[in-house]
Amino acid sequence: MQLRLNEDQELFRRTVRQFLEREAPLTTVRQLTDDPAGFDRGWWRKGAELGWTSMLVPEKHGGGNLSGEGLRDLAIVAEEMGRLVSPGPLLPTSVVLGAIAEATTVEAHSEAIERLLTGDAVAAWCAPAPGAAIAVTARPDGDGYRLDGVAEPVEAGGEADYLLVTARTDGGLSQFLVPAGAGGLRRDRLDGLDLVRRFARLTFDGVQVGQSDLVGSPDAAAEAAEHQLQTALVLQAAETAGAIERVLDFTIGWAFDRYSFGRPLASYQALKHRFADMKMWVEACHATTTAAALAVQQRTPDAVELVSVAKAYIGDRATEIVQDCVQMHGGIGVTWEHDLHLYLRRVTTNRVIYGTPNDHRRRVADLLEAADGSAK
Repeated sequence: MQLRLNEDQELFRRTVRQFLEREAPLTTVRQLTDDPAGFDRGWWRKGAELGWTSMLVPEKHGGGNLSGEGLRDLAIVAEEMGRLVSPGPLLPTSVVLGAIAEATTVEAHSEAIERLLTGDAVAAWCAPAPGAAIAVTARPDGDGYRLDGVAEPVEAGGEADYLLVTARTDGGLSQFLVPAGAGGLRRDRLDGLDLVRRFARLTFDGVQVGQSDLVGSPDAAAEAAEHQLQTALVLQAAETAGAIERVLDFTIGWAFDRYSFGRPLASYQALKHRFADMKMWVEACHATTTAAALAVQQRTPDAVELVSVAKAYIGDRATEIVQDCVQMHGGIGVTWEHDLHLYLRRVTTNRVIYGTPNDHRRRVADLLEAADGSAK
């Protein structure tokens, strides 16, 4: 993200980049293609030691951040992971940790928070895209609740140790922290484009949860779920922005290294204009991500609109930029051996998860219509 980083944040950014380049280069990403989990638990624990999991958790619960603005600090990690299409469930684990750490029921989830902070466990966030129906129901059953329904696609749903589930109740919405070993829960892996990003279909068939598994109060669940979505969209936008900036950088380098009629390809005016357009789009992606991150961090009223603007704009531009870079590389760009395809798979996946650009344009339109109606 194009933020004004202080010295601590800049040092943190360099540390994250060096760690990823050393521990999870693109060769490792390719090696993990057939790995069931898509990431190494030991590697994830090392990331947790660097503070990746602590940013959205208050210090009193074992977390902490660099600047006092945990989401903006965490977005630095997301951007650096985008540069190398890194493995690991950063987004879902962070969203779940932030949700349970700020809930009124935080004490009931202390063990889960501790395990997630240390990297000994990972979490999945089971929530529908904007505008989609919530397909999981929760009905009172004895001293607790019974969960039924299906959630899909759920990132890290097959690998997670804890699941944050948003469910419909007679009174509205409620959220539950469900252990992955709960009876009646079936997890089926789904095929996906990303080499190391795993998704699953979670089927809840009479899953029993207790009062202690409830996250926050039911009357606050809808607001909490909205903030979780905003957090997820900011991290996704930062990751995508990091990915496309990296792709543009090595494409420009390629164009300077390749010669045609004694001149570097980058010297031709037609390509210069295309590079200028893409550079402008990349900077706009960073700018809209920064605006969304700041709004969500400060919980301003326009946060809901800004995250959807970021999702809609970046979702469209990112795939267009990477596809254009594929063409810039010529014949080698369409071969599987080129790393461009790892980035194309990542940005294409990000484009549709948590709502498509069209879904979010519709959300912005609905917000503007509601605001216009209330003004009248």
